[in-house]
Amino acid sequence: MLRILTISAFLLWSCNPKAQDSPKTDDLKVEFPLPKKLKEVSGIALSQDQKTIWAIEDQGNKNVVYGLDLQGKLIADVQVENAENNDWEDITKDAQGNIYLGDFGNNDNMRQNLAILKLDLKDTAQKTTKAIQTTKFHYEGQTEFPPKKSDWLYDCEAFVEMNGNFYLFTKNRSKGFDGTFLVFQVPNKEGDFEAKLIGKLKLEGKYSDAAITSAAINSSQDKIVLLTHKNIHILSGFTADNFNAAGIEKIPFNHNSQKEAVVFLDDKTLLIADEKDKDTGGNVYRFEFNPQTK
Repeated sequence: MLRILTISAFLLWSCNPKAQDSPKTDDLKVEFPLPKKLKEVSGIALSQDQKTIWAIEDQGNKNVVYGLDLQGKLIADVQVENAENNDWEDITKDAQGNIYLGDFGNNDNMRQNLAILKLDLKDTAQKTTKAIQTTKFHYEGQTEFPPKKSDWLYDCEAFVEMNGNFYLFTKNRSKGFDGTFLVFQVPNKEGDFEAKLIGKLKLEGKYSDAAITSAAINSSQDKIVLLTHKNIHILSGFTADNFNAAGIEKIPFNHNSQKEAVVFLDDKTLLIADEKDKDTGGNVYRFEFNPQTK
């Protein structure tokens, strides 16, 4: 079955031409600017009641999960008491509303302390939280730390949870970048696991087009969005244990910024956040699309 995605256009004008690929950027709408203290947002997730956006920052920032309301007001700073921000790169939730942190940023492909943390995070009244489950893992196929630079495929900034497993989509940092990425499966359990390689795919384009920075899954769990600086790539046709046959639909933004976080607001709407860079970025954007079948 062929799936065709059509984009409902929105207008975004930027005063800085460096933030865009052409004078007109008609695919994204600024929903709100991020609070000034959040300059390096690396992941966002929605609470189960869809009233709170949980946001994290990456390496070098605090061990804190921030809560925003849907207008962008900062309403919570929740300290994670028993975890270090080695490199928090994405945040997601499962179907029951449990929140997970991906501490798996691995720019140099040499980390051996990769983990996903389940948080005791219920509401914005909390001042602190704790990791109540730690899923440690290492990648199937990686035997050198780091491997040779032509095989730097073990950084990760994107994951989702589906039916009791985590699915990780790696960020290619290889010399001779060609858009290749790996898909790994890790059980959503306490323990130390080998991440199972269940897919090797390729995105079109150069680094800003095809280096994956975040992921999100829709409510019916048949589409996964992979975010890059300039595009979204929608995966469909995958199975729980095999992504090799997945179809990939590329949708360009016509807008280039350091986009690092994505979440479904509903099955036709994404929220996307980018990092602040001088006079550009530091926003949450709304992006709508209408899946159709034919």
